[in-house]
Amino acid sequence: MKKICLESPVFNVEAAMDAAEFGVDRLELCANFPEGGETPSAGMLKFLKTEIDIPVFVMIRPRGGDFAYSQKELMVMKRDIELLGEQGADGFVFGVLDKQGFVDTDSCKSLLRAASGKPCTFHRAFDVSADYFDSLEKIISCGFDRILTSGGKNSVSEGLETLKELLQKAGDRISVMPGGGTKPRHVLELGTTGFLKEIHASCKMWKPSSNHYLNPDVSFSDDPKSFTHHLRIDQNIVSQFLEVTGG
Repeated sequence: MKKICLESPVFNVEAAMDAAEFGVDRLELCANFPEGGETPSAGMLKFLKTEIDIPVFVMIRPRGGDFAYSQKELMVMKRDIELLGEQGADGFVFGVLDKQGFVDTDSCKSLLRAASGKPCTFHRAFDVSADYFDSLEKIISCGFDRILTSGGKNSVSEGLETLKELLQKAGDRISVMPGGGTKPRHVLELGTTGFLKEIHASCKMWKPSSNHYLNPDVSFSDDPKSFTHHLRIDQNIVSQFLEVTGG
């Protein structure tokens, strides 16, 4: 069985260190879990590059919400790629759509040039694009290395049949990396296409904080767990994925 790369998104230093220790092959480093991931700090990346030896791909997303960006936002994204590249980013994760929901090829190519040849993933902006198979071809033509997608649904389970079709259509031209509620069984189900090279799985767990004091009159989030727990990586789930990916 060929090895399938296991990538996990991480949102804090502890989770990144856990993932590297537990055997994850590559990190997608992000900030702001509630928004689905935004650009992390240069300081966090620089620290991690001195502590772990697996590749770290960095999310480039200046805000939450849609993926149709203004020129000023695109300028920020380009500068983030340059700065984070200088701090050792091994690759980048981004995606740009136009206002009609199609891949903005000009903006994507500009950001790819800023990446200076480092591998780039077109993220789940793909899943809210207007035409998945048109998007596939445009993303390939831009020069991305992979697409992160749940098959245009909320989860890989729901998008499974579309993912199978995307993997077949993409062939060896680009890696289609399933992600979004991914389960170990999906590796086996999608591996039958012969084109599955990578899988994206959060392997997440909420670990209680070691903080002892809580002010009952102050809340920073609608989810009380966000203050009393930290998002970490579950070693058991990582092990389950490694069993089916050949890790």
